[in-house]
Amino acid sequence: MPPPPAISSVDDEEREPFVEVDPSGRFGRYNELLGSGAVKKVYRAFDQREGRDVAWNQVRLRNFSSDPSVILRLRSEIELLKTLKNDHIIVLYHYWKDVEQNTFNFITEACASGNLRDYRKKHRHVSIQALKKWAVQILRGLDYLHTHEPCIIHRDLNCSNIFINGNVGKVKIGDLGLATVVGKSHAAHSLLGTPEYMAPELYEENYTELVDIYSFGMCLLEMATCEIPYSECDSLGKIYKKVTGGVMPQAMDKVAGKDPELKAFIERCIGRPRLRPSAADLLKDPFLSHVVIDQDNDDDNE
Repeated sequence: MPPPPAISSVDDEEREPFVEVDPSGRFGRYNELLGSGAVKKVYRAFDQREGRDVAWNQVRLRNFSSDPSVILRLRSEIELLKTLKNDHIIVLYHYWKDVEQNTFNFITEACASGNLRDYRKKHRHVSIQALKKWAVQILRGLDYLHTHEPCIIHRDLNCSNIFINGNVGKVKIGDLGLATVVGKSHAAHSLLGTPEYMAPELYEENYTELVDIYSFGMCLLEMATCEIPYSECDSLGKIYKKVTGGVMPQAMDKVAGKDPELKAFIERCIGRPRLRPSAADLLKDPFLSHVVIDQDNDDDNE
């Protein structure tokens, strides 16, 4: 019996349900939306050369023709991502501008289980040990950013910007669109971020990388309670008043009853700026110092 006829690569391409392919022909975009924000949409895509899933980030430039700062921020994110090599920061593979479609596109690593907020909602029963493992990985990513030369402040760290590969429990920081590079003073001066996670000094527009530690504390609170901090507030004004007044989110009451050690650790993270520890200091904290991350889960992405 003769072997079945070989299927040509052209036929393969026709069978692949891509709605768009990058200029090099390496990456193909599906119509499946993974996430959507104020600036960009993120689609599921495929790296044909390496045979792996990736994320296709797309910005429609006409939406921001009157606000060139958005495009500048995007270009800054790309330039920044290109220089970063750390196991707990999302990897950038490729980027280009599509003049015909008037879009700016960049391909990043895809985390199979999506963002940590959605993942935590799906898995309501998570041990404190698992939370500690996630926390250590986030802090390792922050330590890398903060000790980078020059120092990088994320400025918008929250559970929707932290991604996870659930099959191995690997956590990575993404969405550096609001990140800023600061000089030797480590001081920054613009008001950006997600209000529930913004440190009080961010509102004063005079801050350092320790604003990310505050945001990390709020992320840990959300990870522990499945509740967005200050969800009891029904307006940004009320959140601002509580944050700048030093009033803790109500979700802290839930943590206090269950795990006083976790509450104390979060309080360290969200304390006054001059008392707030660095990411490196927090990794040495007794609360986390005995956490072991499986070596297999910590391989490099190269």
